[in-house]
Amino acid sequence: MENTVSLSITRINENSPESLEDEVVREAALTIFFNDTELVTMLCSPAEERYLAAGFLAAEGLIENAGDILSLTLDETRGIARVIARDRGEAGRIWKRFISSGCGRGATFYSAADVASPPVESSLTVRPGQIYRLMRAFQEQSEIFKSTGGVHAAALACGDTIELFSEDIGRHNAVDKVFGRCLLDNIATGDKMLLVSGRISSEILLKTARRRMPVLVSRSAPTDSGVKLAEKLGITLIGFVRGHRMNVYAHPERIDYAE
Repeated sequence: MENTVSLSITRINENSPESLEDEVVREAALTIFFNDTELVTMLCSPAEERYLAAGFLAAEGLIENAGDILSLTLDETRGIARVIARDRGEAGRIWKRFISSGCGRGATFYSAADVASPPVESSLTVRPGQIYRLMRAFQEQSEIFKSTGGVHAAALACGDTIELFSEDIGRHNAVDKVFGRCLLDNIATGDKMLLVSGRISSEILLKTARRRMPVLVSRSAPTDSGVKLAEKLGITLIGFVRGHRMNVYAHPERIDYAE
């Protein structure tokens, strides 16, 4: 299914109306069944739903790796993903729902206490020029955003290269699609960076920590909880990357100023 649709609109410039065709991003509902239990229905862009389902379950701690998934089937017509997985004793947590701060995403089940892991340890360092170049490439790759202005994006980067890229109406969904692909395709994340377009909240930090990623970069702002978690979890948090400026909110020791 296409991610956008062309619609007839009226555009008003000053006081003059004009009829034209405009691209609008599509929205779809995806319901995830986990071990025959209806888990959640989320709003998303109708693409990469298999990666979205896997990434979401991994982010919630319901699966650990691709080996935990016994089967994953997708009914695109009905918008249903069915996942049968090994029992990791996590099923009781699925009722701990609360409304998240994300767009295009209704519920999440975890809390900071669920990420009971030591701080991320990594020898990875990044250079300011490297971050500026990656963010420019990241924005240039956002084709759906260019045509509609209605999506968020996330990417996996290594060195000066963007290895994976996803767009979705929800900023959490975009991250889950990237991480879901990493999980299903066995792509290592411990020596990579995560690039995102939207606000960095605590949920995004927890997702990043689950994948043991040392650097998180956004063109937008973090929340105070996001900054606190980055400090606690050992993640270098970089925000407001615009042109040749950026703010480092946590663990600046990974910044290498030698260009």
